[in-house]
Amino acid sequence: MECINLVQWPAMVVTVISAWFVGSQRPRRRMIAFWGFIASNALWVVWGLHANAYALIILECVLLGMNARGFKKNLNGYRGS
Repeated sequence: MECINLVQWPAMVVTVISAWFVGSQRPRRRMIAFWGFIASNALWVVWGLHANAYALIILECVLLGMNARGFKKNLNGYRGS
């Protein structure tokens, strides 16, 4: 197996952990979740480029925008705590 194929595993783990944290009542944990989602978006794009998975790349770019929006909206709650 090529090393680039291993990228999908940390991408999956970071996505799952971020999904767990995003439901937290604590703003700090939600911020960690959005940073994790953004990192996983980047990892999935890297893997998608290697695998020629263009639909996945587009999906991850759209999700990146949504995660950036969530990060920005959550920033006010984080600053207030």
